[in-house]
Amino acid sequence: MLRPILLVEDNPDDIELTLIALERSRLANPVVSVRDGAEALDFLRREGKYARRVEENPAVILLDKKLPKIDGHEVLKAVRDDERLRRIPVVMLTSSREESDLLRSYDLGVNAYVVKPVEFDDFMAAINDLGVFWAVLNEPPPYKA
Repeated sequence: MLRPILLVEDNPDDIELTLIALERSRLANPVVSVRDGAEALDFLRREGKYARRVEENPAVILLDKKLPKIDGHEVLKAVRDDERLRRIPVVMLTSSREESDLLRSYDLGVNAYVVKPVEFDDFMAAINDLGVFWAVLNEPPPYKA
């Protein structure tokens, strides 16, 4: 069974574009989309409405920085501080070009920092490349419950 891609994004337009791009890339991985940092942590920790989900970590987390409830940096810190989650690849997918955001993301252990392209075709290509790399080409560490 293929591990899912976890998309953590609150902007409905960016969610739709990302889902279209991942579908076009013909990845077989399911995509789980959540709209805020609290829901992302519930999914990852298998809590709340996600308590019964399959006990398997996502192949990759595509994480927006600016999120309601718990922001992307706080989610990243929580993931890296949790022994069960810390090896999940996390890609910060954001519109922020602020150097302080970039540095903080890497300080917290992000695997990649990608600024969302504004142009449609560039956005599609970037998401395609991310999906293929992290869900297909990258060799993840073995999953241990």
